[in-house]
Amino acid sequence: MRHNKKFNHLSRTASHRASMLSNMAVSLIMHKRITTTLAKAKALKKYVEPLITKSKNDTTNSRRVVFSYLQDKFAIKELFSVVAEKVATRPGGYTRIIKTGFRAGDAAPMCFIELVDFDENMAKVEKKVKRTRRSKKAAAPAAETPAEAPAAETPAAEAAETAE
Repeated sequence: MRHNKKFNHLSRTASHRASMLSNMAVSLIMHKRITTTLAKAKALKKYVEPLITKSKNDTTNSRRVVFSYLQDKFAIKELFSVVAEKVATRPGGYTRIIKTGFRAGDAAPMCFIELVDFDENMAKVEKKVKRTRRSKKAAAPAAETPAEAPAAETPAAEAAETAE
């Protein structure tokens, strides 16, 4: 029976699985998107999201806890500075898994996993709505105002006329 066994072992020993997930998490943090199999991406999502949540609180203890999982000081620096700054207001759901099809060699389901806030194509950017109002009321004041003053009324034109 499989009672209370909540994570995928991925056909690996515990140490191999921990190393693989750590390396994949570092790659995800550094590159913001990686391509992998669907099973590994789902396992990585459960592994990396608590670390990103921990990075929102930049204390020495939280850095040490995250370092115990990742073992890469450059990834820690990137996570606590760049990533944590972007996800500061997000209450969770920092990663997105998008299926890409099946691998040619063994037909394994492939996908890419990415950090949500770093994908410019999927970002919800509010487009500025350009409003144009075409009514007689708006056009009338524009027609009444003179387009440009005559050349003789400008000071430079008057000076030119007096010099002649």
